[in-house]
Amino acid sequence: MPASVGPAVLGGALAYGSGHFDLLKEVVAVFVALFLQIGTNYANDYSDGIRGTDENRNGPKRLVASKTFEPRSVKAAAVISFFVAAVFGLILVFLSHWWLIFVGMASIAAGWYYTGGKRPYGYLGFGEVFTFLFFGLVETVFTFYVQANSVDLEVVAAGVVEGLLITAVLVANNLRDIPTDKETNKLTLAVRLGDSRTRVFYITLVVVSYLLCVALAFRYPIALLSLVSIPAAASAVKVVRSGGMGKDLIAVLGGTSKVVLYVSMLLSLGVVLSKVIL
Repeated sequence: MPASVGPAVLGGALAYGSGHFDLLKEVVAVFVALFLQIGTNYANDYSDGIRGTDENRNGPKRLVASKTFEPRSVKAAAVISFFVAAVFGLILVFLSHWWLIFVGMASIAAGWYYTGGKRPYGYLGFGEVFTFLFFGLVETVFTFYVQANSVDLEVVAAGVVEGLLITAVLVANNLRDIPTDKETNKLTLAVRLGDSRTRVFYITLVVVSYLLCVALAFRYPIALLSLVSIPAAASAVKVVRSGGMGKDLIAVLGGTSKVVLYVSMLLSLGVVLSKVIL
């Protein structure tokens, strides 16, 4: 959930910082992001479950693989969640620009076809690319755009920060699952890169995101508040760097999700305070 709400909140904070904040559009954008994430989670659970790729995973049991719910029920939950996201999306289209409907359609398609369809892109090593684009960059930038009707370099940089950290969440997940994904021929980027290079990739994503936070402080000085979250990020990086496996990487997954939330909220607060105080 931090991965869904954080970028939308940051996009709204940037809109406030630019003097174009619209509370109604912000709330609607947050709900679009939230239900897209929920729908994607259910869709992934369903698709991975019916393929049998989750039966021996190291992480927490999932709904279909654990036979807690019937596949059709989980699929229905995904469809309903995407439908709710679409309803909120249409409200946002009505309040802003008609062509945003195509952005919404692409977002839903990205959520479903990550593990769904005949050739899911998550099984081909492109999951990180789409996660970065849709759950980081697109969400942040378009939440800002529907309020300000423009985009600037700082907004794109903020979207990249979110995209890098959310991608790091996925990388931590896929690093943990390398052994079982190999067995099921799920060729994630982590499987393709191998264990060592995936760990370097994870660390690079986190480090670059914080460097961009510092860069954003040139426009919004109090955005340096985001650096308060470094100890939490350093704890996750330490486990990855030291070769943690299995349950240790489950903790990294949760820890990285918290870092997404911390950075999103602290950056947002820093942007707003910079506008109010400076």
